[in-house]
Amino acid sequence: MQNPFVTTYSKIPDNSYIPTEQTIEIVENFGYERPTESVYKITGVRGSGKTVLLAKVEEEITLLNKDEWYVYRISPARDMLQQLLARLVEDFSGIKGSERKEKSVNISAKLLGLGGEVGIKSSKDDNYFDQGLEIEKLLKKVEASHKKILIGVDEISKKSEVIEFVSEFGTWLRAGYPIFLVCTGLYENIEQLYNVPNLTFFRRATTVMTTSLNYIKMIDIYRRYLGIETSEARKLADMTGGYAYAFQELGVISFKNKNIKIEELKEKLKTELFAYSYEKIWEEMSDGDRKLACILIDKAEYKKEEVVSRMDKPNNYPVYRDRLIRKGILKNKQGYIGFALPYFGDYIKEYKM
Repeated sequence: MQNPFVTTYSKIPDNSYIPTEQTIEIVENFGYERPTESVYKITGVRGSGKTVLLAKVEEEITLLNKDEWYVYRISPARDMLQQLLARLVEDFSGIKGSERKEKSVNISAKLLGLGGEVGIKSSKDDNYFDQGLEIEKLLKKVEASHKKILIGVDEISKKSEVIEFVSEFGTWLRAGYPIFLVCTGLYENIEQLYNVPNLTFFRRATTVMTTSLNYIKMIDIYRRYLGIETSEARKLADMTGGYAYAFQELGVISFKNKNIKIEELKEKLKTELFAYSYEKIWEEMSDGDRKLACILIDKAEYKKEEVVSRMDKPNNYPVYRDRLIRKGILKNKQGYIGFALPYFGDYIKEYKM
């Protein structure tokens, strides 16, 4: 039997995927004739399933109505307007691939109605060619065809390509075109875009934060695919803390190592988490975040008073606490705080103290 658990970045597990309320919320909204939300920002800590959630939304929307939706995944590492224009040209201009004049993503301006032979690229000789304007022309065709466009962008951040694209996207939204956006990003990367001029709509757009996986569903998947008793499956689910990467990684390890002792399994999981997730998370934390985290390493939950009494600058407690909660590193429950990531305290004690 093939291992049903997957740790490959962005790949949707076929058999071990656990649906989330966030996925259902987004897909349900886009299923309406006139969706109430046009933009979703998916955020959460590394390894919490942001990219998988985006991929699942794209998959579900494609299956929802193949004749109505066109789903485009666009990379933030390249010219995003050019990528979108190329996809729209492919689907809505009536131009066949054989009619293209260059090897790169391009099409003639003559065919787009500009009257001259110009490739889709910025150059000193083509200053009159505006990608945003050409996209808008094609969006009018999309609207006339009663189609909708969903754009997925993974790992968004404050780059010139992203700022340019999101700014243009706001123009299309205000014009009422049937175009929608779902993007993922770390909290701090998305936050950096909030103060960019003309991106007010992006700040106000719905933010969806990844949450812990459903405990009962984790137990059920472990029980079925690992062939173990419910009591053993429960122990495994407890070890993951609902952290998506830990759930898949523990499944991979358990599938490969039959009859392994629980303590040995735990140590193997910790090694993977520490090396491939927590090291990067720690690097991205500020000094203040790290100092607060170092106070929380000895037990699962702490009262505010316990933490504040051990801080050098107690007045900064709400700032660091709230930021770590928004990042998905801490959880806040009935006045108590603690790590949302399994064994993160052990990682700090073993490698950072």
